[in-house]
Amino acid sequence: MPKRVLKEFKVEYLQVLDEEGNCDESLMPKLSNEGIKKIYEMLVLVRVFDQKAFNMQRQGRLGTYIQFKGQEACQVGSAYVLEDGDFIFPMYRNSGLLIARKHPIVQVLQYWSGDERGLRSPDNVNNFPISIPVGTHTVHAVGAAWAAKLRNTKQVSVVYFGDGATSKGDFHEGMNFAGVFNVPVVFICENNQYAISVPRKKQTHSETIAQKAIAYGFEGIQVDGMDIFAVVKAMKDAAEKARNGKGPTLIECFTYRMCDHSTSDDASKYRTKDEMELWVKKDPIERLEKYMRKKGLLDDAYKESILSRSKDIVEKAVTEFEKISPPDPKDIFKYVFAEMTPQQKEEMEEMFGNQ
Repeated sequence: MPKRVLKEFKVEYLQVLDEEGNCDESLMPKLSNEGIKKIYEMLVLVRVFDQKAFNMQRQGRLGTYIQFKGQEACQVGSAYVLEDGDFIFPMYRNSGLLIARKHPIVQVLQYWSGDERGLRSPDNVNNFPISIPVGTHTVHAVGAAWAAKLRNTKQVSVVYFGDGATSKGDFHEGMNFAGVFNVPVVFICENNQYAISVPRKKQTHSETIAQKAIAYGFEGIQVDGMDIFAVVKAMKDAAEKARNGKGPTLIECFTYRMCDHSTSDDASKYRTKDEMELWVKKDPIERLEKYMRKKGLLDDAYKESILSRSKDIVEKAVTEFEKISPPDPKDIFKYVFAEMTPQQKEEMEEMFGNQ
């Protein structure tokens, strides 16, 4: 039988801002000076939050916490582009995304203390709950996108996951359905190089994550995930395409977590100090600061004022959070369904009496 030779597929790699803050103006997304400052201020705020939450966990004031240091550009840059009515489906490393999507910091802290009330989305935005199981929420995001298409609401659905999730069946089912039905969904892979402790090269032989989209008939793009402008541009293009009925996109944000997998992990057991130092030089906040200094948008006084204001915002949220009464244990029965079943009522009475 004669062999068929398939043409080699390549995906685009997008970088707008290099490590020294130099910008390729031909690729620069349309952003005003005020827009750039707004993005910078959010990047600083979520990093301050991340460090505070980590400290609180170490002090016994929060449960297990999952940091996102280094991945702020992936989350803030993509959130900046979206409309409030669009759907987001976050993973466990997306606290920064939620804050950028108007989720109150108080509620994010509630969630990490084990209080599920923290994941109730504000009424004016469509933030779905954090997914702890790896990759399972990709199919939920595709379902929301299909509903938006059927209703012709022009909403975009966006799902966030790590590189490890692309080796799960849910990811491939979601990708296939999205391609077949041409739904308005954007898949964002925050490829931080490790699925907990497993390096990317040991869990997939694909040269890139982005090229996995090719098998499902739509576009995949790899971007410098520590370049805020590259993320904004890729997300803007993908969201516009989806909103205009032109289907899904897979965006691979090539990034790095400059922290442990979680507060119960020790990344030094599987990552070298030299590797970490190499990636720290790519820090998304420092890179943007270099650009803003060159453009006269940032000086030491402004930088200090934003850092101070961010700390104040987070500290006020912490104070408010620690005054919240714990949830009523009966809620585990009351809010499983819209209305309690007779069996649930019976079980609740057995456990708590007729109070």
